[in-house]
Amino acid sequence: MWPSRLAWTANCPGVFSGFNLKRELIVDLFNQLFLGFAVAFQPLNLFYCFIGVLIGTLVGVLPGMGPVAAMSLLLPATFHTTPVASIIMLAGIYYGAMYGGSTTSILVNIPGEAASVMTCLDGYQMARQGKAGRALGISAFGSFIAGSIGIIGLVLIAPPLVDFALKFGPPEYFSLMVLGLTILTFLTSASMIRALMMAAFGLIVGTMGLDNISGLARFTFNIPELLDGVGLVPVVMGLFGISEVLLNIEMKVKREVFTTKVKGLLPTLQDWAQSAGAIIRGTVLGFFLGILPGGGAVISSFVSYAIEKRISKHPEKFGKGAIEGVAAPESANNSAAQGAFIPLLTLGIPSNVVMAMLLGALIIHGVTPGPLLLSQHPELFWGVIASMYVGNIMLLFLNLPLIGLWVQLLKVPYSILFPLIILFCLLGSYSINNSTMDVAIMLIFGVIGYLMKKISLEAAPMVLAFVLGPMMETALRQSLIKSKGSFSIFFTRPISATCLILAIALMVIPLLPWFRRPGISLESEDIK
Repeated sequence: MWPSRLAWTANCPGVFSGFNLKRELIVDLFNQLFLGFAVAFQPLNLFYCFIGVLIGTLVGVLPGMGPVAAMSLLLPATFHTTPVASIIMLAGIYYGAMYGGSTTSILVNIPGEAASVMTCLDGYQMARQGKAGRALGISAFGSFIAGSIGIIGLVLIAPPLVDFALKFGPPEYFSLMVLGLTILTFLTSASMIRALMMAAFGLIVGTMGLDNISGLARFTFNIPELLDGVGLVPVVMGLFGISEVLLNIEMKVKREVFTTKVKGLLPTLQDWAQSAGAIIRGTVLGFFLGILPGGGAVISSFVSYAIEKRISKHPEKFGKGAIEGVAAPESANNSAAQGAFIPLLTLGIPSNVVMAMLLGALIIHGVTPGPLLLSQHPELFWGVIASMYVGNIMLLFLNLPLIGLWVQLLKVPYSILFPLIILFCLLGSYSINNSTMDVAIMLIFGVIGYLMKKISLEAAPMVLAFVLGPMMETALRQSLIKSKGSFSIFFTRPISATCLILAIALMVIPLLPWFRRPGISLESEDIK
């Protein structure tokens, strides 16, 4: 005879306690989401969300611009608003650029954003075959689906990761930052040696100013304005704004907008049948690659396209107008944009240059990102997440009806566009502290950025090291103070030791061919 429910409950308390715990977690999650949407739907935050995704789409549409350049231009404009509205707008610029980049890839065969490079291969061929509307439609819908699923993943993964991150101390943070920079240099398109050089340069620039512990001046060259260090905004404006203008003026890129009439923006059932698998696979792959330090959206779009071509029954169609070749990379780069927020919001570690910009914006607003962000600033944490879903809906309605407007914007000559960019850079850098020194720093780093691009040096490792440098130094010195000067503290704590061992392995593995064949240069393809 079956025991009574009361007796069974008394004999199996763990089952019901576990069930109640899960139910409480689900209820708490929904409460937090309600809080997030309440914040996101505030008029001010809605306005900044709309402005962010609109500018992001515009940035993605116009070749020669990028989300980093746009965010660096607009960062000074956010100093006088709330931290929540500021981050909502800057985040909107980032994932909005992922949407807009597909328009130029399909209609002009020039990627508006680096993550949209793969979309050019099949998107432009579809446009030449009279299928521009279908290509733009599946790109927009695939981006919306991927972005929405990416947000769900962010909601589910971020809170548990916060609980894990609470176990981190200074040694763990230092080792994790070392691992992050190592992975980034390992994934860059330049050689690892060059990437490490740029990371070292960024660390040096980040240490300029007064030492946080001793109060001594470092690398200031007796210039009083440098005692507070070099500002993030002038540096990134120079590296990504001024340098892009100089480079694009020199390149004289010819833009030829495909003049076919864009019609039939809604994908057909056959289009959906061909693209559904590519969208799902690109979404999942992009989300998890976006979490990793490195290219994120760029790498995920390349990998997803390669996988679709590999598993396709008709790989010969890729590059000739296959709709899967549009759906997969567009889904991957939008999902990766959402996944990149996980390490920033939970660990306080930026996974790419855009996240480094957001980290700088949070610090400027007096908000410390990391595991305590969820408990200390829940309205910011959940408000930003909820705004992403609102922003994705806005982008769906912005991209499809306004295709004609974006096509007209593509015809804006560089002779008008680039002087405006330089003007915004000058005004933005000067308005931060009303200092001509910031303008000079921006121009200096503009020239440095231009020269770096000419000799194939990437700015991403430098900017990430520049942002993480002060945090790494503080964590290192706190750890050594705690261990009384012994470096063993980094290897006796499991999480810290694991991160350092992985970092060392990533740096040593590319050098193995060089040790086996001494004649090979460190700049050769073997260690890229």
